[in-house]
Amino acid sequence: MAATDGKKAASQQPKSCPNISSLGAVVTATGFDAPDRTDSESGVTLSEDMEKENATLLREFILTGLIYQTEWQIPLFLLFLMIYLITIMGNLGLIALICSDRHLHIPMYLFLGNLAFVDAWISSTVTPQLLVNFFAKSKMMSLTECKIQFFSFAVSVTTECFLLATMAYDRYVAICKPLFYPVIMTKRLCIRLLISSFSGGLFHAILHNAFLLRLTFCNSNIIHHFYCDIVPLFKISCTDPSINILMVFIFSGSIQVFTILTVLFSYTLILHIVLKKKAVKGIRKAFSTCGAHLLSVSLYYGPLLFMYVRPGSAQADDQDMMDSLFYMVIIPLLNPIIYSLRNKKVIDSLSKMLKRNA
Repeated sequence: MAATDGKKAASQQPKSCPNISSLGAVVTATGFDAPDRTDSESGVTLSEDMEKENATLLREFILTGLIYQTEWQIPLFLLFLMIYLITIMGNLGLIALICSDRHLHIPMYLFLGNLAFVDAWISSTVTPQLLVNFFAKSKMMSLTECKIQFFSFAVSVTTECFLLATMAYDRYVAICKPLFYPVIMTKRLCIRLLISSFSGGLFHAILHNAFLLRLTFCNSNIIHHFYCDIVPLFKISCTDPSINILMVFIFSGSIQVFTILTVLFSYTLILHIVLKKKAVKGIRKAFSTCGAHLLSVSLYYGPLLFMYVRPGSAQADDQDMMDSLFYMVIIPLLNPIIYSLRNKKVIDSLSKMLKRNA
């Protein structure tokens, strides 16, 4: 009897507790945070390893786009669609006009044709996606797509800066040294200037895209912009973007300062030479020729400088979007209109082409 009672008592005793290490494995497997443990050799905590591993998981981003009320959705879509179509037709039409008229086969219009091509490129980099996002349910963009869009943006915008400086130099030689113009502005030099402009844009874009590889994104995937710009990416990066910001400041700042000084120096010399001659006809011709270029340069560099020179602030996102909208959507629309309406040769060539096709 005593032996039987002993067996029953033994069977009624509670089972032993599970091993603590196995319980910790279960907790970790179910997704609860485990306490930080340090590897004695490397000195790196497991939580830091997990953060680095999770940082690579953010490969898609959401573009917030333009902020507007719902009733403005269709009117804004139609407005930007009309702007884009006019921009493409105007710039491509200007290129076709320059190519078809032999009288326009001179350096000034060679540069103008390339400027029209770059303007159409800039607009096509941003506007189509802006139009799609008006009605898209998902505004997601992969990191690869983001880098490609920024690369295209950086090449085209930087190339336009160099082209504007090249056009200013061309006007300086044409007005200040008219007898030596055919000797100085040879076909070979023009091609070199164009290659240098596009190569400068390509190098600038490759540089910033290469430095983007060092950034990881884990805090947020929301980009407060209507296209993938580099500055909003800095704001959501888990990696310290100080080096990237320094590269933007050095290279973008240097390119803008160099091209602006080239434009200002060229037109200062032009103004000095024209006023020195005191010929009313010469002054009118000089301002008629250079007025369109000066207007285009002022409209382009104004918002561009404001974006990169102004100190960052909490309210900067909306202002940056408005500035970007101006020089990436509005300026490519205005350039063919400005150069066509203020250029007698372009107007005459357009009139002849319309008469031939009538």
